[in-house]
Amino acid sequence: MSFAKGHGTGNDFVVLPDPDGALALTPEFVAAVCDRRFGVGGDGVLRVVRTAAHPEVAHRAAEAEWFMDYWNSDGSLAAMCGNGVRVYSRYLVESGLAEGPTVTVLTRAGVVVAEVGAEVAVSMPLPSVGGRGTADVGGVIFTGTAATCGNPNLVCPVADLDTLSLDAVPRLDTMQFPESANVEFVVLAKDDVPGADLHVAMRVIERGSGETLSCGSGACAVAAVALAGGLGTDPLTEGTVAIDVPGGRVTVSVSPDRCVLSGPAVLVATGEIDLASLRA
Repeated sequence: MSFAKGHGTGNDFVVLPDPDGALALTPEFVAAVCDRRFGVGGDGVLRVVRTAAHPEVAHRAAEAEWFMDYWNSDGSLAAMCGNGVRVYSRYLVESGLAEGPTVTVLTRAGVVVAEVGAEVAVSMPLPSVGGRGTADVGGVIFTGTAATCGNPNLVCPVADLDTLSLDAVPRLDTMQFPESANVEFVVLAKDDVPGADLHVAMRVIERGSGETLSCGSGACAVAAVALAGGLGTDPLTEGTVAIDVPGGRVTVSVSPDRCVLSGPAVLVATGEIDLASLRA
């Protein structure tokens, strides 16, 4: 089976080209491919399939030629992955499956449009900021603000990122987050970034993947909460937030009718998977 490997600020993915929908993915197969010791390794799988060839979304083929069939590393499905769709768009253009620089992609959270250049900028689902919530991570309680951007998130301000232990799976209120959520831990940065209204740093535990080096939809949720004053700053109706993650920096621009996630997205390898050797 052919594959490519790519990442967006360290949030890495196994890309499986399957234009005609011939692959029958299973949770066990995805988990085996994403295993960092016995497989290719990644935070998730991006199956590149034509919308018309995927039975889940074939009725939406008129909206976009390509569907991002995204799977978390534990084999669960996800509606949106901001860094994933940026890597996916990069792959479409560099493989010749789509002409750039503008690429339209259908996701389980809806249609997004990416601009593929030196960096990749993608229009994300408009974030929605909700109420307060808590997460129990290894017995430590964090309080934050709920926000959605295709995926549910809980954005938690903290005093220091470096001392956090994020190995445990977060325990969340199942009434508030019936399908669990990504949990972001955020601090305001002390220095200004040219062109940005706010500068923050974050770490994140992604549902279905554990702690990752970056999370695009989580960054959008963080930006929305920050601009709303959820990190202790004055509220803004719109603005740009520079977000430092362990894997680099992304920027998120939010206005009343638009959210754009921008940052590097690169392909680092291509090859063949020996299916018989996987621990599926």
